[in-house]
Amino acid sequence: MLDSVKIGGFISGKRKELGMTQQQLADRLNISFQAVSKWENGSTFPNVELLPELSKVMEVTVDELLAGCEKDGEELSYSKAGVDIAYTDTIKKEMAKHLETGDRRVLNGLGPFASLYDISFPEIKNPVLVLKSEEPGSKQKLAMEYGYTGSICHDMINHLVNDIVVMGAKPLAVLDTIVCGNAEKDTIGALVKGVSEACRENECSLVGGETSVQPQVVEKGVYVLTSSIAGIVEKNRIIDGSAAGEGDVVLALASNGLHTNGYSLVRMLMDRMPEIKLEKVEGETFIEQIMKPHTPYYKALKGILGKDCIHGMAHITGGGIEGNLCRVIPDGLSAVIDLDKIKTLPVFRFIRQCGNISDREMLSTFNCGVGFIMVVQAEAAAQIAAHMNNYCECYEIGRIRTGEQKVVMEHRLNWQ
Repeated sequence: MLDSVKIGGFISGKRKELGMTQQQLADRLNISFQAVSKWENGSTFPNVELLPELSKVMEVTVDELLAGCEKDGEELSYSKAGVDIAYTDTIKKEMAKHLETGDRRVLNGLGPFASLYDISFPEIKNPVLVLKSEEPGSKQKLAMEYGYTGSICHDMINHLVNDIVVMGAKPLAVLDTIVCGNAEKDTIGALVKGVSEACRENECSLVGGETSVQPQVVEKGVYVLTSSIAGIVEKNRIIDGSAAGEGDVVLALASNGLHTNGYSLVRMLMDRMPEIKLEKVEGETFIEQIMKPHTPYYKALKGILGKDCIHGMAHITGGGIEGNLCRVIPDGLSAVIDLDKIKTLPVFRFIRQCGNISDREMLSTFNCGVGFIMVVQAEAAAQIAAHMNNYCECYEIGRIRTGEQKVVMEHRLNWQ
């Protein structure tokens, strides 16, 4: 139990030791000196939101503040190892507001050991859960370095949702994990807020997660993000490519840039040519171009999911078109892609030119302008494309033929 008198005496002693008046301490914390006076006489506790800043000013840990004394210099403690439990608890309180949701299926909030989600779907006869984990790769290193903290969360969730939508699933709930070397309240708050907003935009709920402070494992200032999602689909409506047949049309959905793949190569390029960071590509700096959040496709697709004419879908991530489209092409068939039809984006032309990168390497590393692919019945292709064009550019890039090689690339990419 906290002892307000002991805490007050400790604050008073430390303040005097540091040569500050009550007013000076109040000014540092942007509060009234009366508040400081009340703390010191033991009539109130410092507000939990002020504890981190107060501990910095007092040059002690939050644990020591709440204990009302400094720990013995020889005594080992969790806070001395770099993990301040009291401080991380204040961060958790900040997270709670971002976990608020109107989803009635979410049965509990922040606090319990695990999250509860009601998966009763009377309208689905044979519900199948679709599960997936994802992280935004090395793009997150650039995000932290250049101030795209919230944006990288949208990258992660959009990528995650796209990965389950290809199977016809509706996204339900997300759990996130933040691993860091030290927990900075503003950064953690921005990350959780970003994940929560991205979930709402994809019509699912952030139901909980984990913040793991590992000072002996991760460097100070480094944050590593990952998340997992649960979606649901009717068993006989799963889209896995098995319905694909000869004559089907391959439709491309445009990307807005790199999405979340190819950043190790891009970072190497930036290390060798630092000047390109601020060079303009289509009116934006190179950094602005490569940090655009991953395009989300669920809202565009949800109105047509379950249609029999959709035979397969592929999210174009690491490995490019060939490395991802092959996952949904049945044996004995080939997706014949006309590379000349792909509408390459200026940012990819810029990377190719600056790095002297071959077309083969570009195609295996980047999406090159195609973020998502649909394999659809030929008779329905025009209707599907018209629907998708209400949300993002959609156009034909190939056909399904008989063949042994699952993806065949014809002609060359048009870089003009």
